[in-house]
Amino acid sequence: MNIDDWKSQIKRGTLEFCILLMIQRQPSYGYEIISTLEKYPILSAKENTIYPLLRRLLKEEYISSYWQESAEGLPPRKYYAVTDKGREYITAMSEEWDNLLNAICEIKGE
Repeated sequence: MNIDDWKSQIKRGTLEFCILLMIQRQPSYGYEIISTLEKYPILSAKENTIYPLLRRLLKEEYISSYWQESAEGLPPRKYYAVTDKGREYITAMSEEWDNLLNAICEIKGE
């Protein structure tokens, strides 16, 4: 395995968590999520990754969606927001994430 394969594995495991955290902070539409993730190269993802993930999160009822008219006269956008079930999921994920980071820091000797 090379470093790109390893980074891909990390990304796969954390992208869902990061998207939920972003949507929890502020309801967002798909392109906005993609654009925000592009600021962080290790999390950058294309539409063919993000939209199926959003559909799965909708199906699992961790997020909800609604259409909102655009102020600029553009077509309406589909916004995503975290549900109560999603907030519980984020709390559980956050605890596991903290446990993982603590273990890694301990192993590294930090």
